[in-house]
Amino acid sequence: MAPGSPRVRARILGLGLALTACLSVPAPAGAATPAASPPAAAGTSSVAALTAEELRLDRAVPREILAASGFDAVAPELARRLGTAHSYAQARRVVVGEGSALWRRAVDRAQGRGPAGGELSRDDDRPLYWARLAMSRQVREWNPGFGLNEAQRAALVGDLERTSRGQADLRHPPGAKGLKRVLVTGFDPFTLDRDVRISNPSGASALALDGTVIETAQGPARIETAVFPVRWRDFSEGTVERTLRPYLRQVDLFTTVSQGRVGRFDVERTNGAWRGGFPDNENVSRTETVPVADPSSQPQWTTTTLPYREIVAADTGRFPVYDNTSVTEIPAGGTAPVVRPDGPTAGSTARAGGGGDYLSNEIAYRATLLRDRLGLREALPGGHVHTPVLQFGAGNTDPATGTVTDPEFVRNRLDIIAQVRAIVAVAVSGAAG
Repeated sequence: MAPGSPRVRARILGLGLALTACLSVPAPAGAATPAASPPAAAGTSSVAALTAEELRLDRAVPREILAASGFDAVAPELARRLGTAHSYAQARRVVVGEGSALWRRAVDRAQGRGPAGGELSRDDDRPLYWARLAMSRQVREWNPGFGLNEAQRAALVGDLERTSRGQADLRHPPGAKGLKRVLVTGFDPFTLDRDVRISNPSGASALALDGTVIETAQGPARIETAVFPVRWRDFSEGTVERTLRPYLRQVDLFTTVSQGRVGRFDVERTNGAWRGGFPDNENVSRTETVPVADPSSQPQWTTTTLPYREIVAADTGRFPVYDNTSVTEIPAGGTAPVVRPDGPTAGSTARAGGGGDYLSNEIAYRATLLRDRLGLREALPGGHVHTPVLQFGAGNTDPATGTVTDPEFVRNRLDIIAQVRAIVAVAVSGAAG
């Protein structure tokens, strides 16, 4: 919904569910999605249990967001096409095709192509999130006559996740002389049991920037983007490394982006190898060292190679931008965590990077560790940027009585997206300089 258009209203019922911590055993770092396997024998299908994320689709707000964007037709179309599949191979083609189509549709909508599909503003990232969940719910509830075993169903969900997040669509044109190549990532909405209306400006920025060319002081730069889930298990299973590894040698700059503090951008100087336990979108908590491949060589800290001085000094938009150097560590020989405003000390153990101890810190840690392990630390500028918290307008802050959008909410998101674009342009120029 653009500012000034009719307001989309919905009362959120049944809120008040607290985020709970549920300890679970982490999957091995780098574990792959189950490979395609032969169709199971007929009659062996069983409907899979729905996830906490998928169950939230039963609330009024997700249904309204889908209807107000036209994305409520996405999952029924997937169900219709799955109904025509007579084998696992056919089902996989359907899921890959529909997942890719959802990503393209979300990007096109965000960038003004095609019909808006409803009165919800085009810059909104939430239709993609809720439509994806509606599709994965269809896959979990599907019970085909030809039989579908647990590994096959999990593989279909994995295909849907990768294709509908743009992770399978990272294509920089080869051989484009003078064209810089940039990779940007965003995140799903999160803390949805506190306020199911929440949008994530990093995901909205990914949709707005995907496939676009921006002008920088060093010439044009093409941006490719992908979005990641707010789930500990996906990170344990290597989704970040699996997605980024094929492309880091091909790009000139990368930045992971997430929502951070109120009223400010931060370029996070240092990332820590620690999970602090805050519940994810499945209401699962993890408190442990970040699980990665080859843990014997795992550092406690990684650092940005983005040109943070240039980014902070530039006029990129209405929000201030900070070079955030603070971390929390257990000093060498110590036992208690200590906040260090100027970064970690030698031999310390990480308890929080500049970006905290949640998945935003973890994607920054994993991406920069991958950069370093590929031998690109001196050659590839990369790091993490935190956006301001996306806030609803005055009078629309109570999730129990508020509307799903308002003019100030839209303006805030558009301003954050524009500033992310400007920060990327400055980063490209600063890195080249």
